[in-house]
Amino acid sequence: MTQRMDRARVEAAVRELLAGIGEDPDRPGLERTPQRVADAYTEFFHGLDLDATRIAREGTVPAGDGERGDLVVVRDILFRSVCEHHLLPFLGTAHLAYAPGERLIGLGTLARVVEALASRPQLQERLGEQVVAAVQDGLEARGVLVVLDAQHQCVTTRGERQTSSTTVTVAASGVLAEAAGRAEAITLIGAGASTGAAAGASTGAAAGADTTSAAGGSDATVGGGRDHGTDA
Repeated sequence: MTQRMDRARVEAAVRELLAGIGEDPDRPGLERTPQRVADAYTEFFHGLDLDATRIAREGTVPAGDGERGDLVVVRDILFRSVCEHHLLPFLGTAHLAYAPGERLIGLGTLARVVEALASRPQLQERLGEQVVAAVQDGLEARGVLVVLDAQHQCVTTRGERQTSSTTVTVAASGVLAEAAGRAEAITLIGAGASTGAAAGASTGAAAGADTTSAAGGSDATVGGGRDHGTDA
């Protein structure tokens, strides 16, 4: 896919921004700032040039009878993205569950799907929906569920400056969008947490289930998050 970013334009815009806030873009401390910002934006937004569904599809393998299991859960995938409203970062953790169909997906591939979709101007709600769609379409799963728990710098560093606030969103498809499947997946994600953002995201999801054999990721928990909603 063709690289979209125009570095010269980004650097010129940063110089103009510095001048606009009353700074001198040519003073020693700022003279290389436009190039540094362009370097950072190349990393932050490289996902604009990636096809997340293709990444998912190419990371799958056929699954025979007795190889699929009922549910696969991968917890604690770290991600960072950039809020499209303020161009400030938000950082968090993604937890994914899917109900296999005829194929399985590499667990590392799920992290690459999250990275591809997070590395573009985003909204957390949309990011979750896009991850679900990419995994659903690429894997042809019977259902996908994604819980995102993130801290937004547009909330923690400006306005009310709620430095302990996190935002939790849930997106689901297929059998995991149905009440029973959704509750089971969220219970597994939140297993072991006495109070957990993921467990609280679904009515009837009880924390503390034994997920040793069901979860594909580490035996970590979703805890300490509070659903404050995203800043518009």
